[in-house]
Amino acid sequence: MNPLETPLAFCSNFLFVPGTRPERFTKALDSGAGGVIIDLEDAVAEEDKESARNAIRSAWPSFTPEQKRRLVIRSNCPGSKFYAADLILAQELDIACILIPKTESADQVNGAALVLPNTALIPMIETAIGLDRLNDIANANQVIRLALGNLDLQADLGMTCDLQESELHTARYQIVLASRVAQIAAPIDGVTPSTDDVARAQDDAQRAKRMGFGGKLCIHPKQVGIVKTAFMPSEQEIAWAKRVIQADQESKGGAVKLDGRMIDRPVVLLAQKTLAITGKR
Repeated sequence: MNPLETPLAFCSNFLFVPGTRPERFTKALDSGAGGVIIDLEDAVAEEDKESARNAIRSAWPSFTPEQKRRLVIRSNCPGSKFYAADLILAQELDIACILIPKTESADQVNGAALVLPNTALIPMIETAIGLDRLNDIANANQVIRLALGNLDLQADLGMTCDLQESELHTARYQIVLASRVAQIAAPIDGVTPSTDDVARAQDDAQRAKRMGFGGKLCIHPKQVGIVKTAFMPSEQEIAWAKRVIQADQESKGGAVKLDGRMIDRPVVLLAQKTLAITGKR
């Protein structure tokens, strides 16, 4: 499988589940989430890293092919003493997608791509260094999209943000811009830390869509539906996406104009994402 063709490139919602809670893996997959991230990093204590990997290894045969296509593993960060074992696990199980936290260079991504040639990669931007090297990271091998680690980035930059995270608007814009320039799918926005504040989750998801993000990370199943609704395309957007796909197919991928606008790869990606979200791809 070409790692760049994974449906996770167009997914609007990703639900985290701790790697130490295998009884939640299938529940997360059945929650309606488009993508499920089994976390080996923040949600797992150092002494539990190996048991978390073993839990994933034991559960893997029970997943259907469709479920495996929706599963993402968040590894530990590059340079940590746990990272190599995480990549070995991903290689062993032929994981469809890896979320790489605290990515800070293209070399880190390209190194993972060498080990995992059939795996899609999502670098997570969580530090000042990663933000400074956005363009290189976005253009690294097998990158399908970027993700924002908003809480860690705030901490790394020494920020104290308001509820709307206004202080991170520039960083969000930079991530969207770098994705567009690299011609990869729209990035994934960070988490809403409160699981009880429905209005906050709605506002965060709507802001993410307005700013050009293509999805958002969720830390609780009840956030999934909120995010899905916020990113659901309108009937006009769906009709436009169908016309773009048809024009691209008729031109066989060549240059073509639609309504006076040049249809290039990012436009086709946006149309594919629009239809994928609605299930009409």
